[in-house]
Amino acid sequence: MAIKLEMLRCFTAVAQRGSLAEAADQLGRTPSAISMMLKQFEENIGAPLFETERKSRLTGLGQHILDQAVQALQHFDGTVGEMLSYARSESGSVRLAAVPSVASAVMPDVIRDFIRGRPGVHIDLRDLDSIAVAHELARGRIDVGIANLVGEGGDIVGEPFLSDRFGVVCQPAHSLVGHREPLEWHTLADHDFIANGSCLQIQSSEFRSVLEGSRMMVRNNTSLFSLIRAGIGITVLPELTMRGIDDVAFLPLADAGARRQVGILRSARAAPTPAVSAFLAALRAIRTEFQEI
Repeated sequence: MAIKLEMLRCFTAVAQRGSLAEAADQLGRTPSAISMMLKQFEENIGAPLFETERKSRLTGLGQHILDQAVQALQHFDGTVGEMLSYARSESGSVRLAAVPSVASAVMPDVIRDFIRGRPGVHIDLRDLDSIAVAHELARGRIDVGIANLVGEGGDIVGEPFLSDRFGVVCQPAHSLVGHREPLEWHTLADHDFIANGSCLQIQSSEFRSVLEGSRMMVRNNTSLFSLIRAGIGITVLPELTMRGIDDVAFLPLADAGARRQVGILRSARAAPTPAVSAFLAALRAIRTEFQEI
């Protein structure tokens, strides 16, 4: 008969308690059942493990086996606990990349609520532009991407997350700030325009002519805002990008269709782990708050 895990638990309980009755109470078994399993264990070992029938003192062999049994049970219980924790999304990792505006304005609250009660989950958050997010997803370097919902297909699947309007960004003293009505695209044609990755989403043919006349493309928002503050030009950005920025102007556009669509992106080739699935669920649970900013 093979040695079973239940035999190790039975023997360990008796050895540590020093009594069949106390071991039975601990394991929720009857003393007779404990006695029978202990007898089977000793038969498998081929030698007595206790010096007396009272089970109060171990033999030298019994002490050695107790030490090994305790280690084996701790390892087994720890492994089972880790498997269950992983399955319940209480451990594991989530590799996440988001466009900077979402990373700074949305992700802190999402991550704070997600990690509460999940001390074993590791979060790796990077802020990247949309092209880089898709690049990292395609190469399996991240699990979830939050980026512009364009260029989706092939190995990447996406779903809507949020939508925000575009507006003109310029110095507070810029001449465009004096306009009382939302700005038409043609009003931008006489000003130095700085292109950026986000504005490539805008499909208006009128805006395309503005974009084609630009002499600069700046993909990093920190650098972009520095150029705006320096009076080098104007740009167009989504409204969420402006959170926390109060030293430049954000002017409304007349084109109501000029909106950024941000999606939740993931690889079509990789099945999400329990932790990643739980994080996706957390994102879906709050997206109604951001669908129309």
